[in-house]
Amino acid sequence: MLPQLHQHAWMDAEIEAFREQARRYIAGEMAPHLEEWRRQGHVPRDIWRGFGEMGFLLPEMDETYGGAGCSLAYQLVVQDELAKQEMPLNTSVHTIAAHYILAYGTEEQKKRWLPGLVSGEFLSGIAMTEPGAGSDLKAIRTRARLEGDHYVIDGAKTFITNGFSANLLVMVVRTGDHPSRGVSLIVLETQDLPGFRVGRKLEKLGQHASDTAELYLDNVRVPVNHLLGGVEGEGFIQLMSQLPYERMLLAVPAAAAIERAVELTVEYTKQRKAFGQTVADFQNTRFKLAECATMAHVVRTFVNDCIQRLLDGKLDNEAAYMAKWWCSEQQCRVTDECLQLFGGYGYMAEYPIARLYADARIQKIYGGANEVMKDLIARKVFE
Repeated sequence: MLPQLHQHAWMDAEIEAFREQARRYIAGEMAPHLEEWRRQGHVPRDIWRGFGEMGFLLPEMDETYGGAGCSLAYQLVVQDELAKQEMPLNTSVHTIAAHYILAYGTEEQKKRWLPGLVSGEFLSGIAMTEPGAGSDLKAIRTRARLEGDHYVIDGAKTFITNGFSANLLVMVVRTGDHPSRGVSLIVLETQDLPGFRVGRKLEKLGQHASDTAELYLDNVRVPVNHLLGGVEGEGFIQLMSQLPYERMLLAVPAAAAIERAVELTVEYTKQRKAFGQTVADFQNTRFKLAECATMAHVVRTFVNDCIQRLLDGKLDNEAAYMAKWWCSEQQCRVTDECLQLFGGYGYMAEYPIARLYADARIQKIYGGANEVMKDLIARKVFE
């Protein structure tokens, strides 16, 4: 039996009940539409309104801003349940953007945007990556120049999760020439915003229900009070502020996907016949799945430990980097091993294992490429 999230000390009865509510809602109201959303390349924005009304979007937000004032564990449980049912993780980006506003926004900005982010009135994204700037944020070229009481923004973004469906974007821009101190975050309400244009919805290897788009900004005018925190040049620090939590938003779904892959493969191999016996009867199958089940257990144990440390305020950056790169690496490895045991059927998109395999690959790239994670860990090792 694979380890379950609720077996760890931080998973108390209240969180367990919340997890069950989230699971039932996702299974009943969202999962039946998933194939349609994959075909169209995005989840309709109004779906997230229902998710927000149920309290699943940002349960950790303070009651002052419409949330329930829960711990971050509740958000991570939601991400776990979404991943288990192959749902796109649009809300992980949504919650990161909300936490930037919570941590660094002025009180006026918090009151303006957070209630809508909690309810789903706003669906958010983070416009960071550019055609010439990915992991190297100091290479950002999109520029915001101050004209009176407005910033005028020109530039282009790419690979933006929720870029097509979001109506609120945390935009990473250059307000000065210094590589790091010249970066700022400006919040855009994009509905009917002159000069703002969504380009292509990009066709991806996996994650087909999660929209990823190009964005173009041509003399986009944004009120100066949309500068996050009200002070220029703080963007780089703001982006770095939530790293331990952000990495857990990738590690938790990795654990869930690994467990799902193993469960699907055990079920399939027990039914599939080959050479007069089930595939599960072959020693190779049993050894491979023993390895995968062990990896699922180790990944989940590591993730649970990191969650506990996060809740205790003791999760250091290096452990979060380790969780991101190592769990995503194991996700890719395990889904590959499991797909092999499906034979030709594993390569067919109608089988969940094929989708899990394709969806896993991006985990080693977004949220900070794994090579970058290793380099950051090495810096600490060699201090």
